[in-house]
Amino acid sequence: MPGDQGTTALISTLARQLPATLDGCHPAESARLGTAILDLLCVALSARAGHQAGVPADTRQAALLARVHSHIERRLDDPLLSPATIAEAHHISLRQLYKLFQSDGGGEDGGVAGCIRRRRLERCRRDLLDPALRGRPVSAIAARWGFTSPAHFSRAFHAAYGMPPGRFRDLGVAG
Repeated sequence: MPGDQGTTALISTLARQLPATLDGCHPAESARLGTAILDLLCVALSARAGHQAGVPADTRQAALLARVHSHIERRLDDPLLSPATIAEAHHISLRQLYKLFQSDGGGEDGGVAGCIRRRRLERCRRDLLDPALRGRPVSAIAARWGFTSPAHFSRAFHAAYGMPPGRFRDLGVAG
């Protein structure tokens, strides 16, 4: 199966990113990721065999959720990334997207928007700890990951990590 189109392209991308991703995951998250990739493989193999209708609904839903998460990861730097743009990109309604996150067994607190915010904050946190980016202003790091308002970013970062981003950087907090 070619790994550059359709579901197999998604699986290929996820498989390449998996080793780096698993380092920051809890064991339960790692197991869920493994299950999601296996579900995606089932979808790809079933589609290849011409049995798309035979794929269980929960497997199709898990595959869609994995595609949505991959879409979010690829576009974190886009300030226009939103539940509406995600739903449009996947040809689903906003309601269906919200239900997808509600039914996610991982309990995505804050739904789609919360997922986007958490991932952006994690990327900012990583960049703030990167010595190579020490000279870059905090606001530039925030903008790099889709935060358009420095004040909003500062409040969100403080709420997530217990201190303002500048202080976090100065202390070099790694935990």
